[in-house]
This record gives sequence, C-alpha cells and structure tokens, in this order.
Amino acid sequence: MDNRQLRAFVALAELGRYHLAAERLCITQPALSKQIQAIELQLGTRLFERGRQGAQLTANGAALLPRARELLAQHEQFHLYALQVVKGETGRLALGFGLSSFHLAPQRVAAFRQRFPAVVVGLEDLPSERQCQLLLSGDLQAGFVRLPVVAPLQVLPLLNDRLVLAAPRTMALQAENLLADFHRFPLLQLEPSRGRGLSEQALRFIAAQGLRANVVQQAEDIQTLLALVAAGIGVALLPQSIVFIAPAGVDILPLSGEQTQWQVGLAWNPQRPDALRDNFIQGILESERSV
Repeated sequence: MDNRQLRAFVALAELGRYHLAAERLCITQPALSKQIQAIELQLGTRLFERGRQGAQLTANGAALLPRARELLAQHEQFHLYALQVVKGETGRLALGFGLSSFHLAPQRVAAFRQRFPAVVVGLEDLPSERQCQLLLSGDLQAGFVRLPVVAPLQVLPLLNDRLVLAAPRTMALQAENLLADFHRFPLLQLEPSRGRGLSEQALRFIAAQGLRANVVQQAEDIQTLLALVAAGIGVALLPQSIVFIAPAGVDILPLSGEQTQWQVGLAWNPQRPDALRDNFIQGILESERSV
C-alpha cells in the first residue's frame, strides 16, 4: 500500500463521494476506484459500502481511518523535513576551532543559529592539524584553523593572529627588554601534540630572533599554561587571542619582528557536498563583506 492509495482512502472516507474525492486528488473517478479496489484486494476486506448515498466506511474501514491519517501526517512531516535537510536548514553541523578563533568561532555560530534555529551546532576545541584530518575524513564539516591547509581543503581567510609573551605580573617586564634578556626567563610551552602549529611558530620566532630558550616545563592545554604563568613559574609564547581567557596576574606583552604573525581561516572539504555547511560558509562570507 503506497502513499497515493492512502490518500485516496482518506479522501473518499472524508468526502463520501467519488467525484468529490477525485477532484481533491486531481485524478479521474475511474483512477480513484482502481486505487480503492487495489487497497481492498491487498487487505482482503471491503473498506467502503457503495450505494446511492455514496461511499460509506465499513467497520474495518472506520478502524483504519485514524491510523491512515496519522501516516499521511507523518509522511508530510518527513517531506517537509527532507526539504529542509536538502536546503541545509536543519540537521547537525560539526565544527572545529582553536585558540586563535576562541572569540570569533562562537560569534559566527551565534549568528548562524539566529538564521537557522533548527540546526544543532557542535563546536569542538581541536588543534588545526587534527581538524584538517577530520575535515578530510568527513567527521568535521568545517573548522577554524591555522593557514595554510593541504589540498583538497579550501579556506576562507578571516583574521591575523600574532605571538605575544605571557608573563607573570609580578615580573613587571617591559616589552623593550624582552628580547635582550629572553634567555633568563624560564619558558613554558604547549605540548607539540596539542598545538603543533603554535609550537613551530614559537620555534621559528626564537630562531629568527637569534634567541636562546630556557624551556623548563610543558603543558597539555592553554589554560594550564596560563595558570603556570600566573603562578610565577615562567613565561610563554602564545597567540594574542589569549587576551580573552588570560587570568588575573598575567601580563600580555607584544612582540615584533619576523615569524610573529599567521593567518586563521575557515576550512572545509569541497569534495564533500553539504548544503548545511555551505549555508554556514555563506553566512560568514556575508558577514565579512559587511565589515
């Protein structure tokens, strides 16, 4: 029994006249009669009594009518939901972000949710390298990552981040004295496995400036690293984005020179068609144009 037959059954049950039911369904009366007969043949029972008064439901027909209406309503709901999925207006959007996009990513997600409230957005803090792996495998739909990325990933550049020195406020360091005395400061670092891009950026900066680093401890996350800095254990080379999460007791000092800047952008895999992701990208494009 298909959806057309269910519609024919419900229409005839509600209207009680073949010509009226046929008009509602935009089919001929003979076509309607064939659909009703096909249902009755499949079920092995009569659903209607035919007479001068039109078509009257039998006991079996009356028992089946409520369920038939429910199934038609569910089919309509599924059809509407399917259209929303195809248009990228509902579903789940899996996104990644890193420290450099700590402030940007939630803003973009909030703006997207205003336009598409039926979408469930998952936002996970992941290193850029891991995000790119998940984008290629299809486990992430888009990610805010450090640029550049490898093909076939495509990117939309969004902002520039830069290295700063996070230092204990108790040290009362001055920016102009940083490089000359850099080797004297105990250096705290993020574990390379948790942020390879940041670790390599810091190493390139140290090499470009001809500095010597006195590494004393590594941490697995930025929050722990900042807590160690605040406790006076040492200093750390970190993205300027830490201004949004730095605890009291940490001074953020600017750095200049080579290897201090990098780009951050939104990355996705264009080889995986995804209307929901494309709506998210389009929203960011429109936001960038309006700035």
